[in-house]
Amino acid sequence: QGYEGLVEGGDNIKQANWLSVSNIIQLGGTVIGSARCKAFTTRAGRLRAARNLVEHGITNLCVIGGDGSLTGADIFRSEWAGLLEELVRDGQISEEVARKNCHLNIVGLVGSIDNDFCGTDMTIGTDSALHRIMEIVDAITTTAQSHQRTFVLEVMGRHCGYLALVSGLASGADWLFIPESPPEDGWEDLMCERLGE
Repeated sequence: QGYEGLVEGGDNIKQANWLSVSNIIQLGGTVIGSARCKAFTTRAGRLRAARNLVEHGITNLCVIGGDGSLTGADIFRSEWAGLLEELVRDGQISEEVARKNCHLNIVGLVGSIDNDFCGTDMTIGTDSALHRIMEIVDAITTTAQSHQRTFVLEVMGRHCGYLALVSGLASGADWLFIPESPPEDGWEDLMCERLGE
């Protein structure tokens, strides 16, 4: 469950084996879980996460996420030595354990359906999100045609219109709104005129 799993520990941290990844290649989304973790934004939360990792002898993390996840990873890395010192001082771990786990290695991978990270062609999650959108569009297009109705579809992407733009192009949408290009005044009349045609 992301950083939540690190902070909570217990059954959230377990060794993966071949059975753990059997039959998951075709699934969209994350099978290892994901969670927004307020606790990890605090030093106390990161201290608990450090203790849980040290207890399991883990000094390598692969963090897949967006700005929040990768920023959190960088903060965790920079505080690591201080967190271990604090755990030793509080008697939660021995100096020998701290010495054995003195370096935290982190690999960061950009995982965001928004596809809005500079320097990447396509971020992890974008392709599967686009695939799901197109499945939905294909499914509702025939319904819209048979009922002779206009359908409005909202897609994810927060401040980035990539998914909306590409799925709009791929599906032949008649009208599209994206945050990078807000509609001009009078757009309602123009849209009705366009759809009327």
